[in-house]
Amino acid sequence: MTDPDIASDPAEMPQPPRLTGHALIADYVSRLDSSPGVYRMLNERQEVLYVGKARNLKARVSNYARPSGHSARIARMISETRYMMFLTTRTETEALLLEQNLIKQLKPRYNVLLRDDKSFPYILLDKSHPFPEIRKHRGARTVKGAYFGPFASAAAVNRTLNHLERVFQLRNCSDAMFAARTRPCLQFQIKRCSAPCVGKISEAEYGRTVADAERFLEGKSTAIQQELAEEMQAASEALEFERAAALRDRIAALTTVQQSQGINPRGVAEADVVALHMDGGQACVQVFFIRAHQSWGNHDFYPKTGSGAEEAEVLEAFLGQFYDTKEAPRLILLSHPIEDLDLMQEALAGKAGHRVEIAVPKRGEKAELVENALRNARESLGRKMSESAAQARLLRGLAEAFGLPKPPERIEVYDNSHIQGTNAVGGMICAGPDGFLKSQYRKWNIKGDELTPGDDFGMMKEVMTRRFARLLKEDPERKTDAWPDLLLIDGGAGQVSAVHEIMAAMGVTDIPMIGVAKGIDRDLGKEEFHRIGARPMALPRQDPVLYYIQRLRDEAHRWAIGAHRAKRAKAAMANPLDEIPGIGATRKRALLQHFGSAKAVSRAGVTDLLEVPGISQATAETIWNFFNDKM
Repeated sequence: MTDPDIASDPAEMPQPPRLTGHALIADYVSRLDSSPGVYRMLNERQEVLYVGKARNLKARVSNYARPSGHSARIARMISETRYMMFLTTRTETEALLLEQNLIKQLKPRYNVLLRDDKSFPYILLDKSHPFPEIRKHRGARTVKGAYFGPFASAAAVNRTLNHLERVFQLRNCSDAMFAARTRPCLQFQIKRCSAPCVGKISEAEYGRTVADAERFLEGKSTAIQQELAEEMQAASEALEFERAAALRDRIAALTTVQQSQGINPRGVAEADVVALHMDGGQACVQVFFIRAHQSWGNHDFYPKTGSGAEEAEVLEAFLGQFYDTKEAPRLILLSHPIEDLDLMQEALAGKAGHRVEIAVPKRGEKAELVENALRNARESLGRKMSESAAQARLLRGLAEAFGLPKPPERIEVYDNSHIQGTNAVGGMICAGPDGFLKSQYRKWNIKGDELTPGDDFGMMKEVMTRRFARLLKEDPERKTDAWPDLLLIDGGAGQVSAVHEIMAAMGVTDIPMIGVAKGIDRDLGKEEFHRIGARPMALPRQDPVLYYIQRLRDEAHRWAIGAHRAKRAKAAMANPLDEIPGIGATRKRALLQHFGSAKAVSRAGVTDLLEVPGISQATAETIWNFFNDKM
């Protein structure tokens, strides 16, 4: 007989209290072993709060089970923890690499995050051609040649390329342009190219200048200068005054380059100098690239500090995420020590394929390099914090002017660009408390076949539909920061109404939107602002918020027009050979070199096409059919 005081249904039985915080972590620790691995802490909504690595999971996680002795940041994280997940690895190095991959993928709130993980450009000496081309390069190293870098910015690369052209007169034109030349281009006239395309220099002599350029990029400019001086003297004695004058000009250009270079450490051939400065919970990491005893520029980063991480943790996380997609140099100089220095060296060396040393210099030239980077980090963070304070005031003013519930964290500004409907492009820029978020900019090629040319409403409908349909698919619960809390539309009441209808049809009705119209006489400063259910309004001419909105709109114009011009230029340069199946870059080049132009290819017969190297009978028939089917 069943006791009436005992519930027979398990669902009605009293449940034990659910564990949280320290007790929850202690419960997990009781079931862990001593393997290396990665652990994740999750909150009530199963959002990842923190990702960490461990040489010994049981020992590492047990630290969080202690009821005291934690920083305020760690204590908050523990109190929010409701679940934990674990992944074991074979080694601690594997755990470090897995930790960094998960941090970049999941972006946990309490981890240090490198938000601006950009790629850096290189200089490439393309040796796939008898006369190597020198140019800027980004991405995978798939081209045969010599790579030099990384450089901190495109400007640093362009500056160095400019020097190389003046000193060594190497070509920077494409292979197709090289093959099509019949006379020297302007670069030859201004003494920035030796015109190998028309035989102004022999292959052997050009090869020697290429070798000199490589030596220059390796830091051997003094030896090059001495050799050029000896050649100039010999040419002068042989009464070859024109050659002697050319060598004199190269020596003068090389001297100018040496004088214009900034930091040139004698005792450091290759290193990255990484300095961290923290203030008020914000951080700036300054990275200087030293290659071939020359400074190839610097770049500043502002990692998210995980709600108050210490300097060692910030710097270690930065190194792991920064070099995740980049090859580490043989020496990395730091401003602060990190905890797992040996482990980080081992991980970076494994990825780079060579030994990597990480050091915190205390004296000498290396310490001076670090101090210089640290000073730059301190000054950059000061400017950043000043700009952020001004930006915060503008966002508060924007919220007050338009009755927003709070200052916006993410503003999206939309604009279209086209010429009578052709090459139409939609653009979106993004701004927030940190200013323009250029990594979040987007552009769309307008695809609507049924659109009337120049139909701005139709274009805006397509852009908004594609943007928010994807957001609804990827993040319907709005857990990420990809959702805007203010839309700025370039246009008046009609555009705002159209966007409102589009958004309402998708079920998105809670995002404020403002239309920015030029106003009376389309005069700058007389902009009218349109909102749903409100009368048009204007802001005083001297209002900083008005200037801010104008900057946002102008940036959206710049972005959309730039995308439109690029699309238009690409269409203008389109070659019909690109549309022929089976015709890649090599065959296209062979056809153009043989016939001179795509138009001449279109007129050729099958027999003529067979004379081109690499063109088979089947390919020749494909080309002939392509052009004749279009007639």
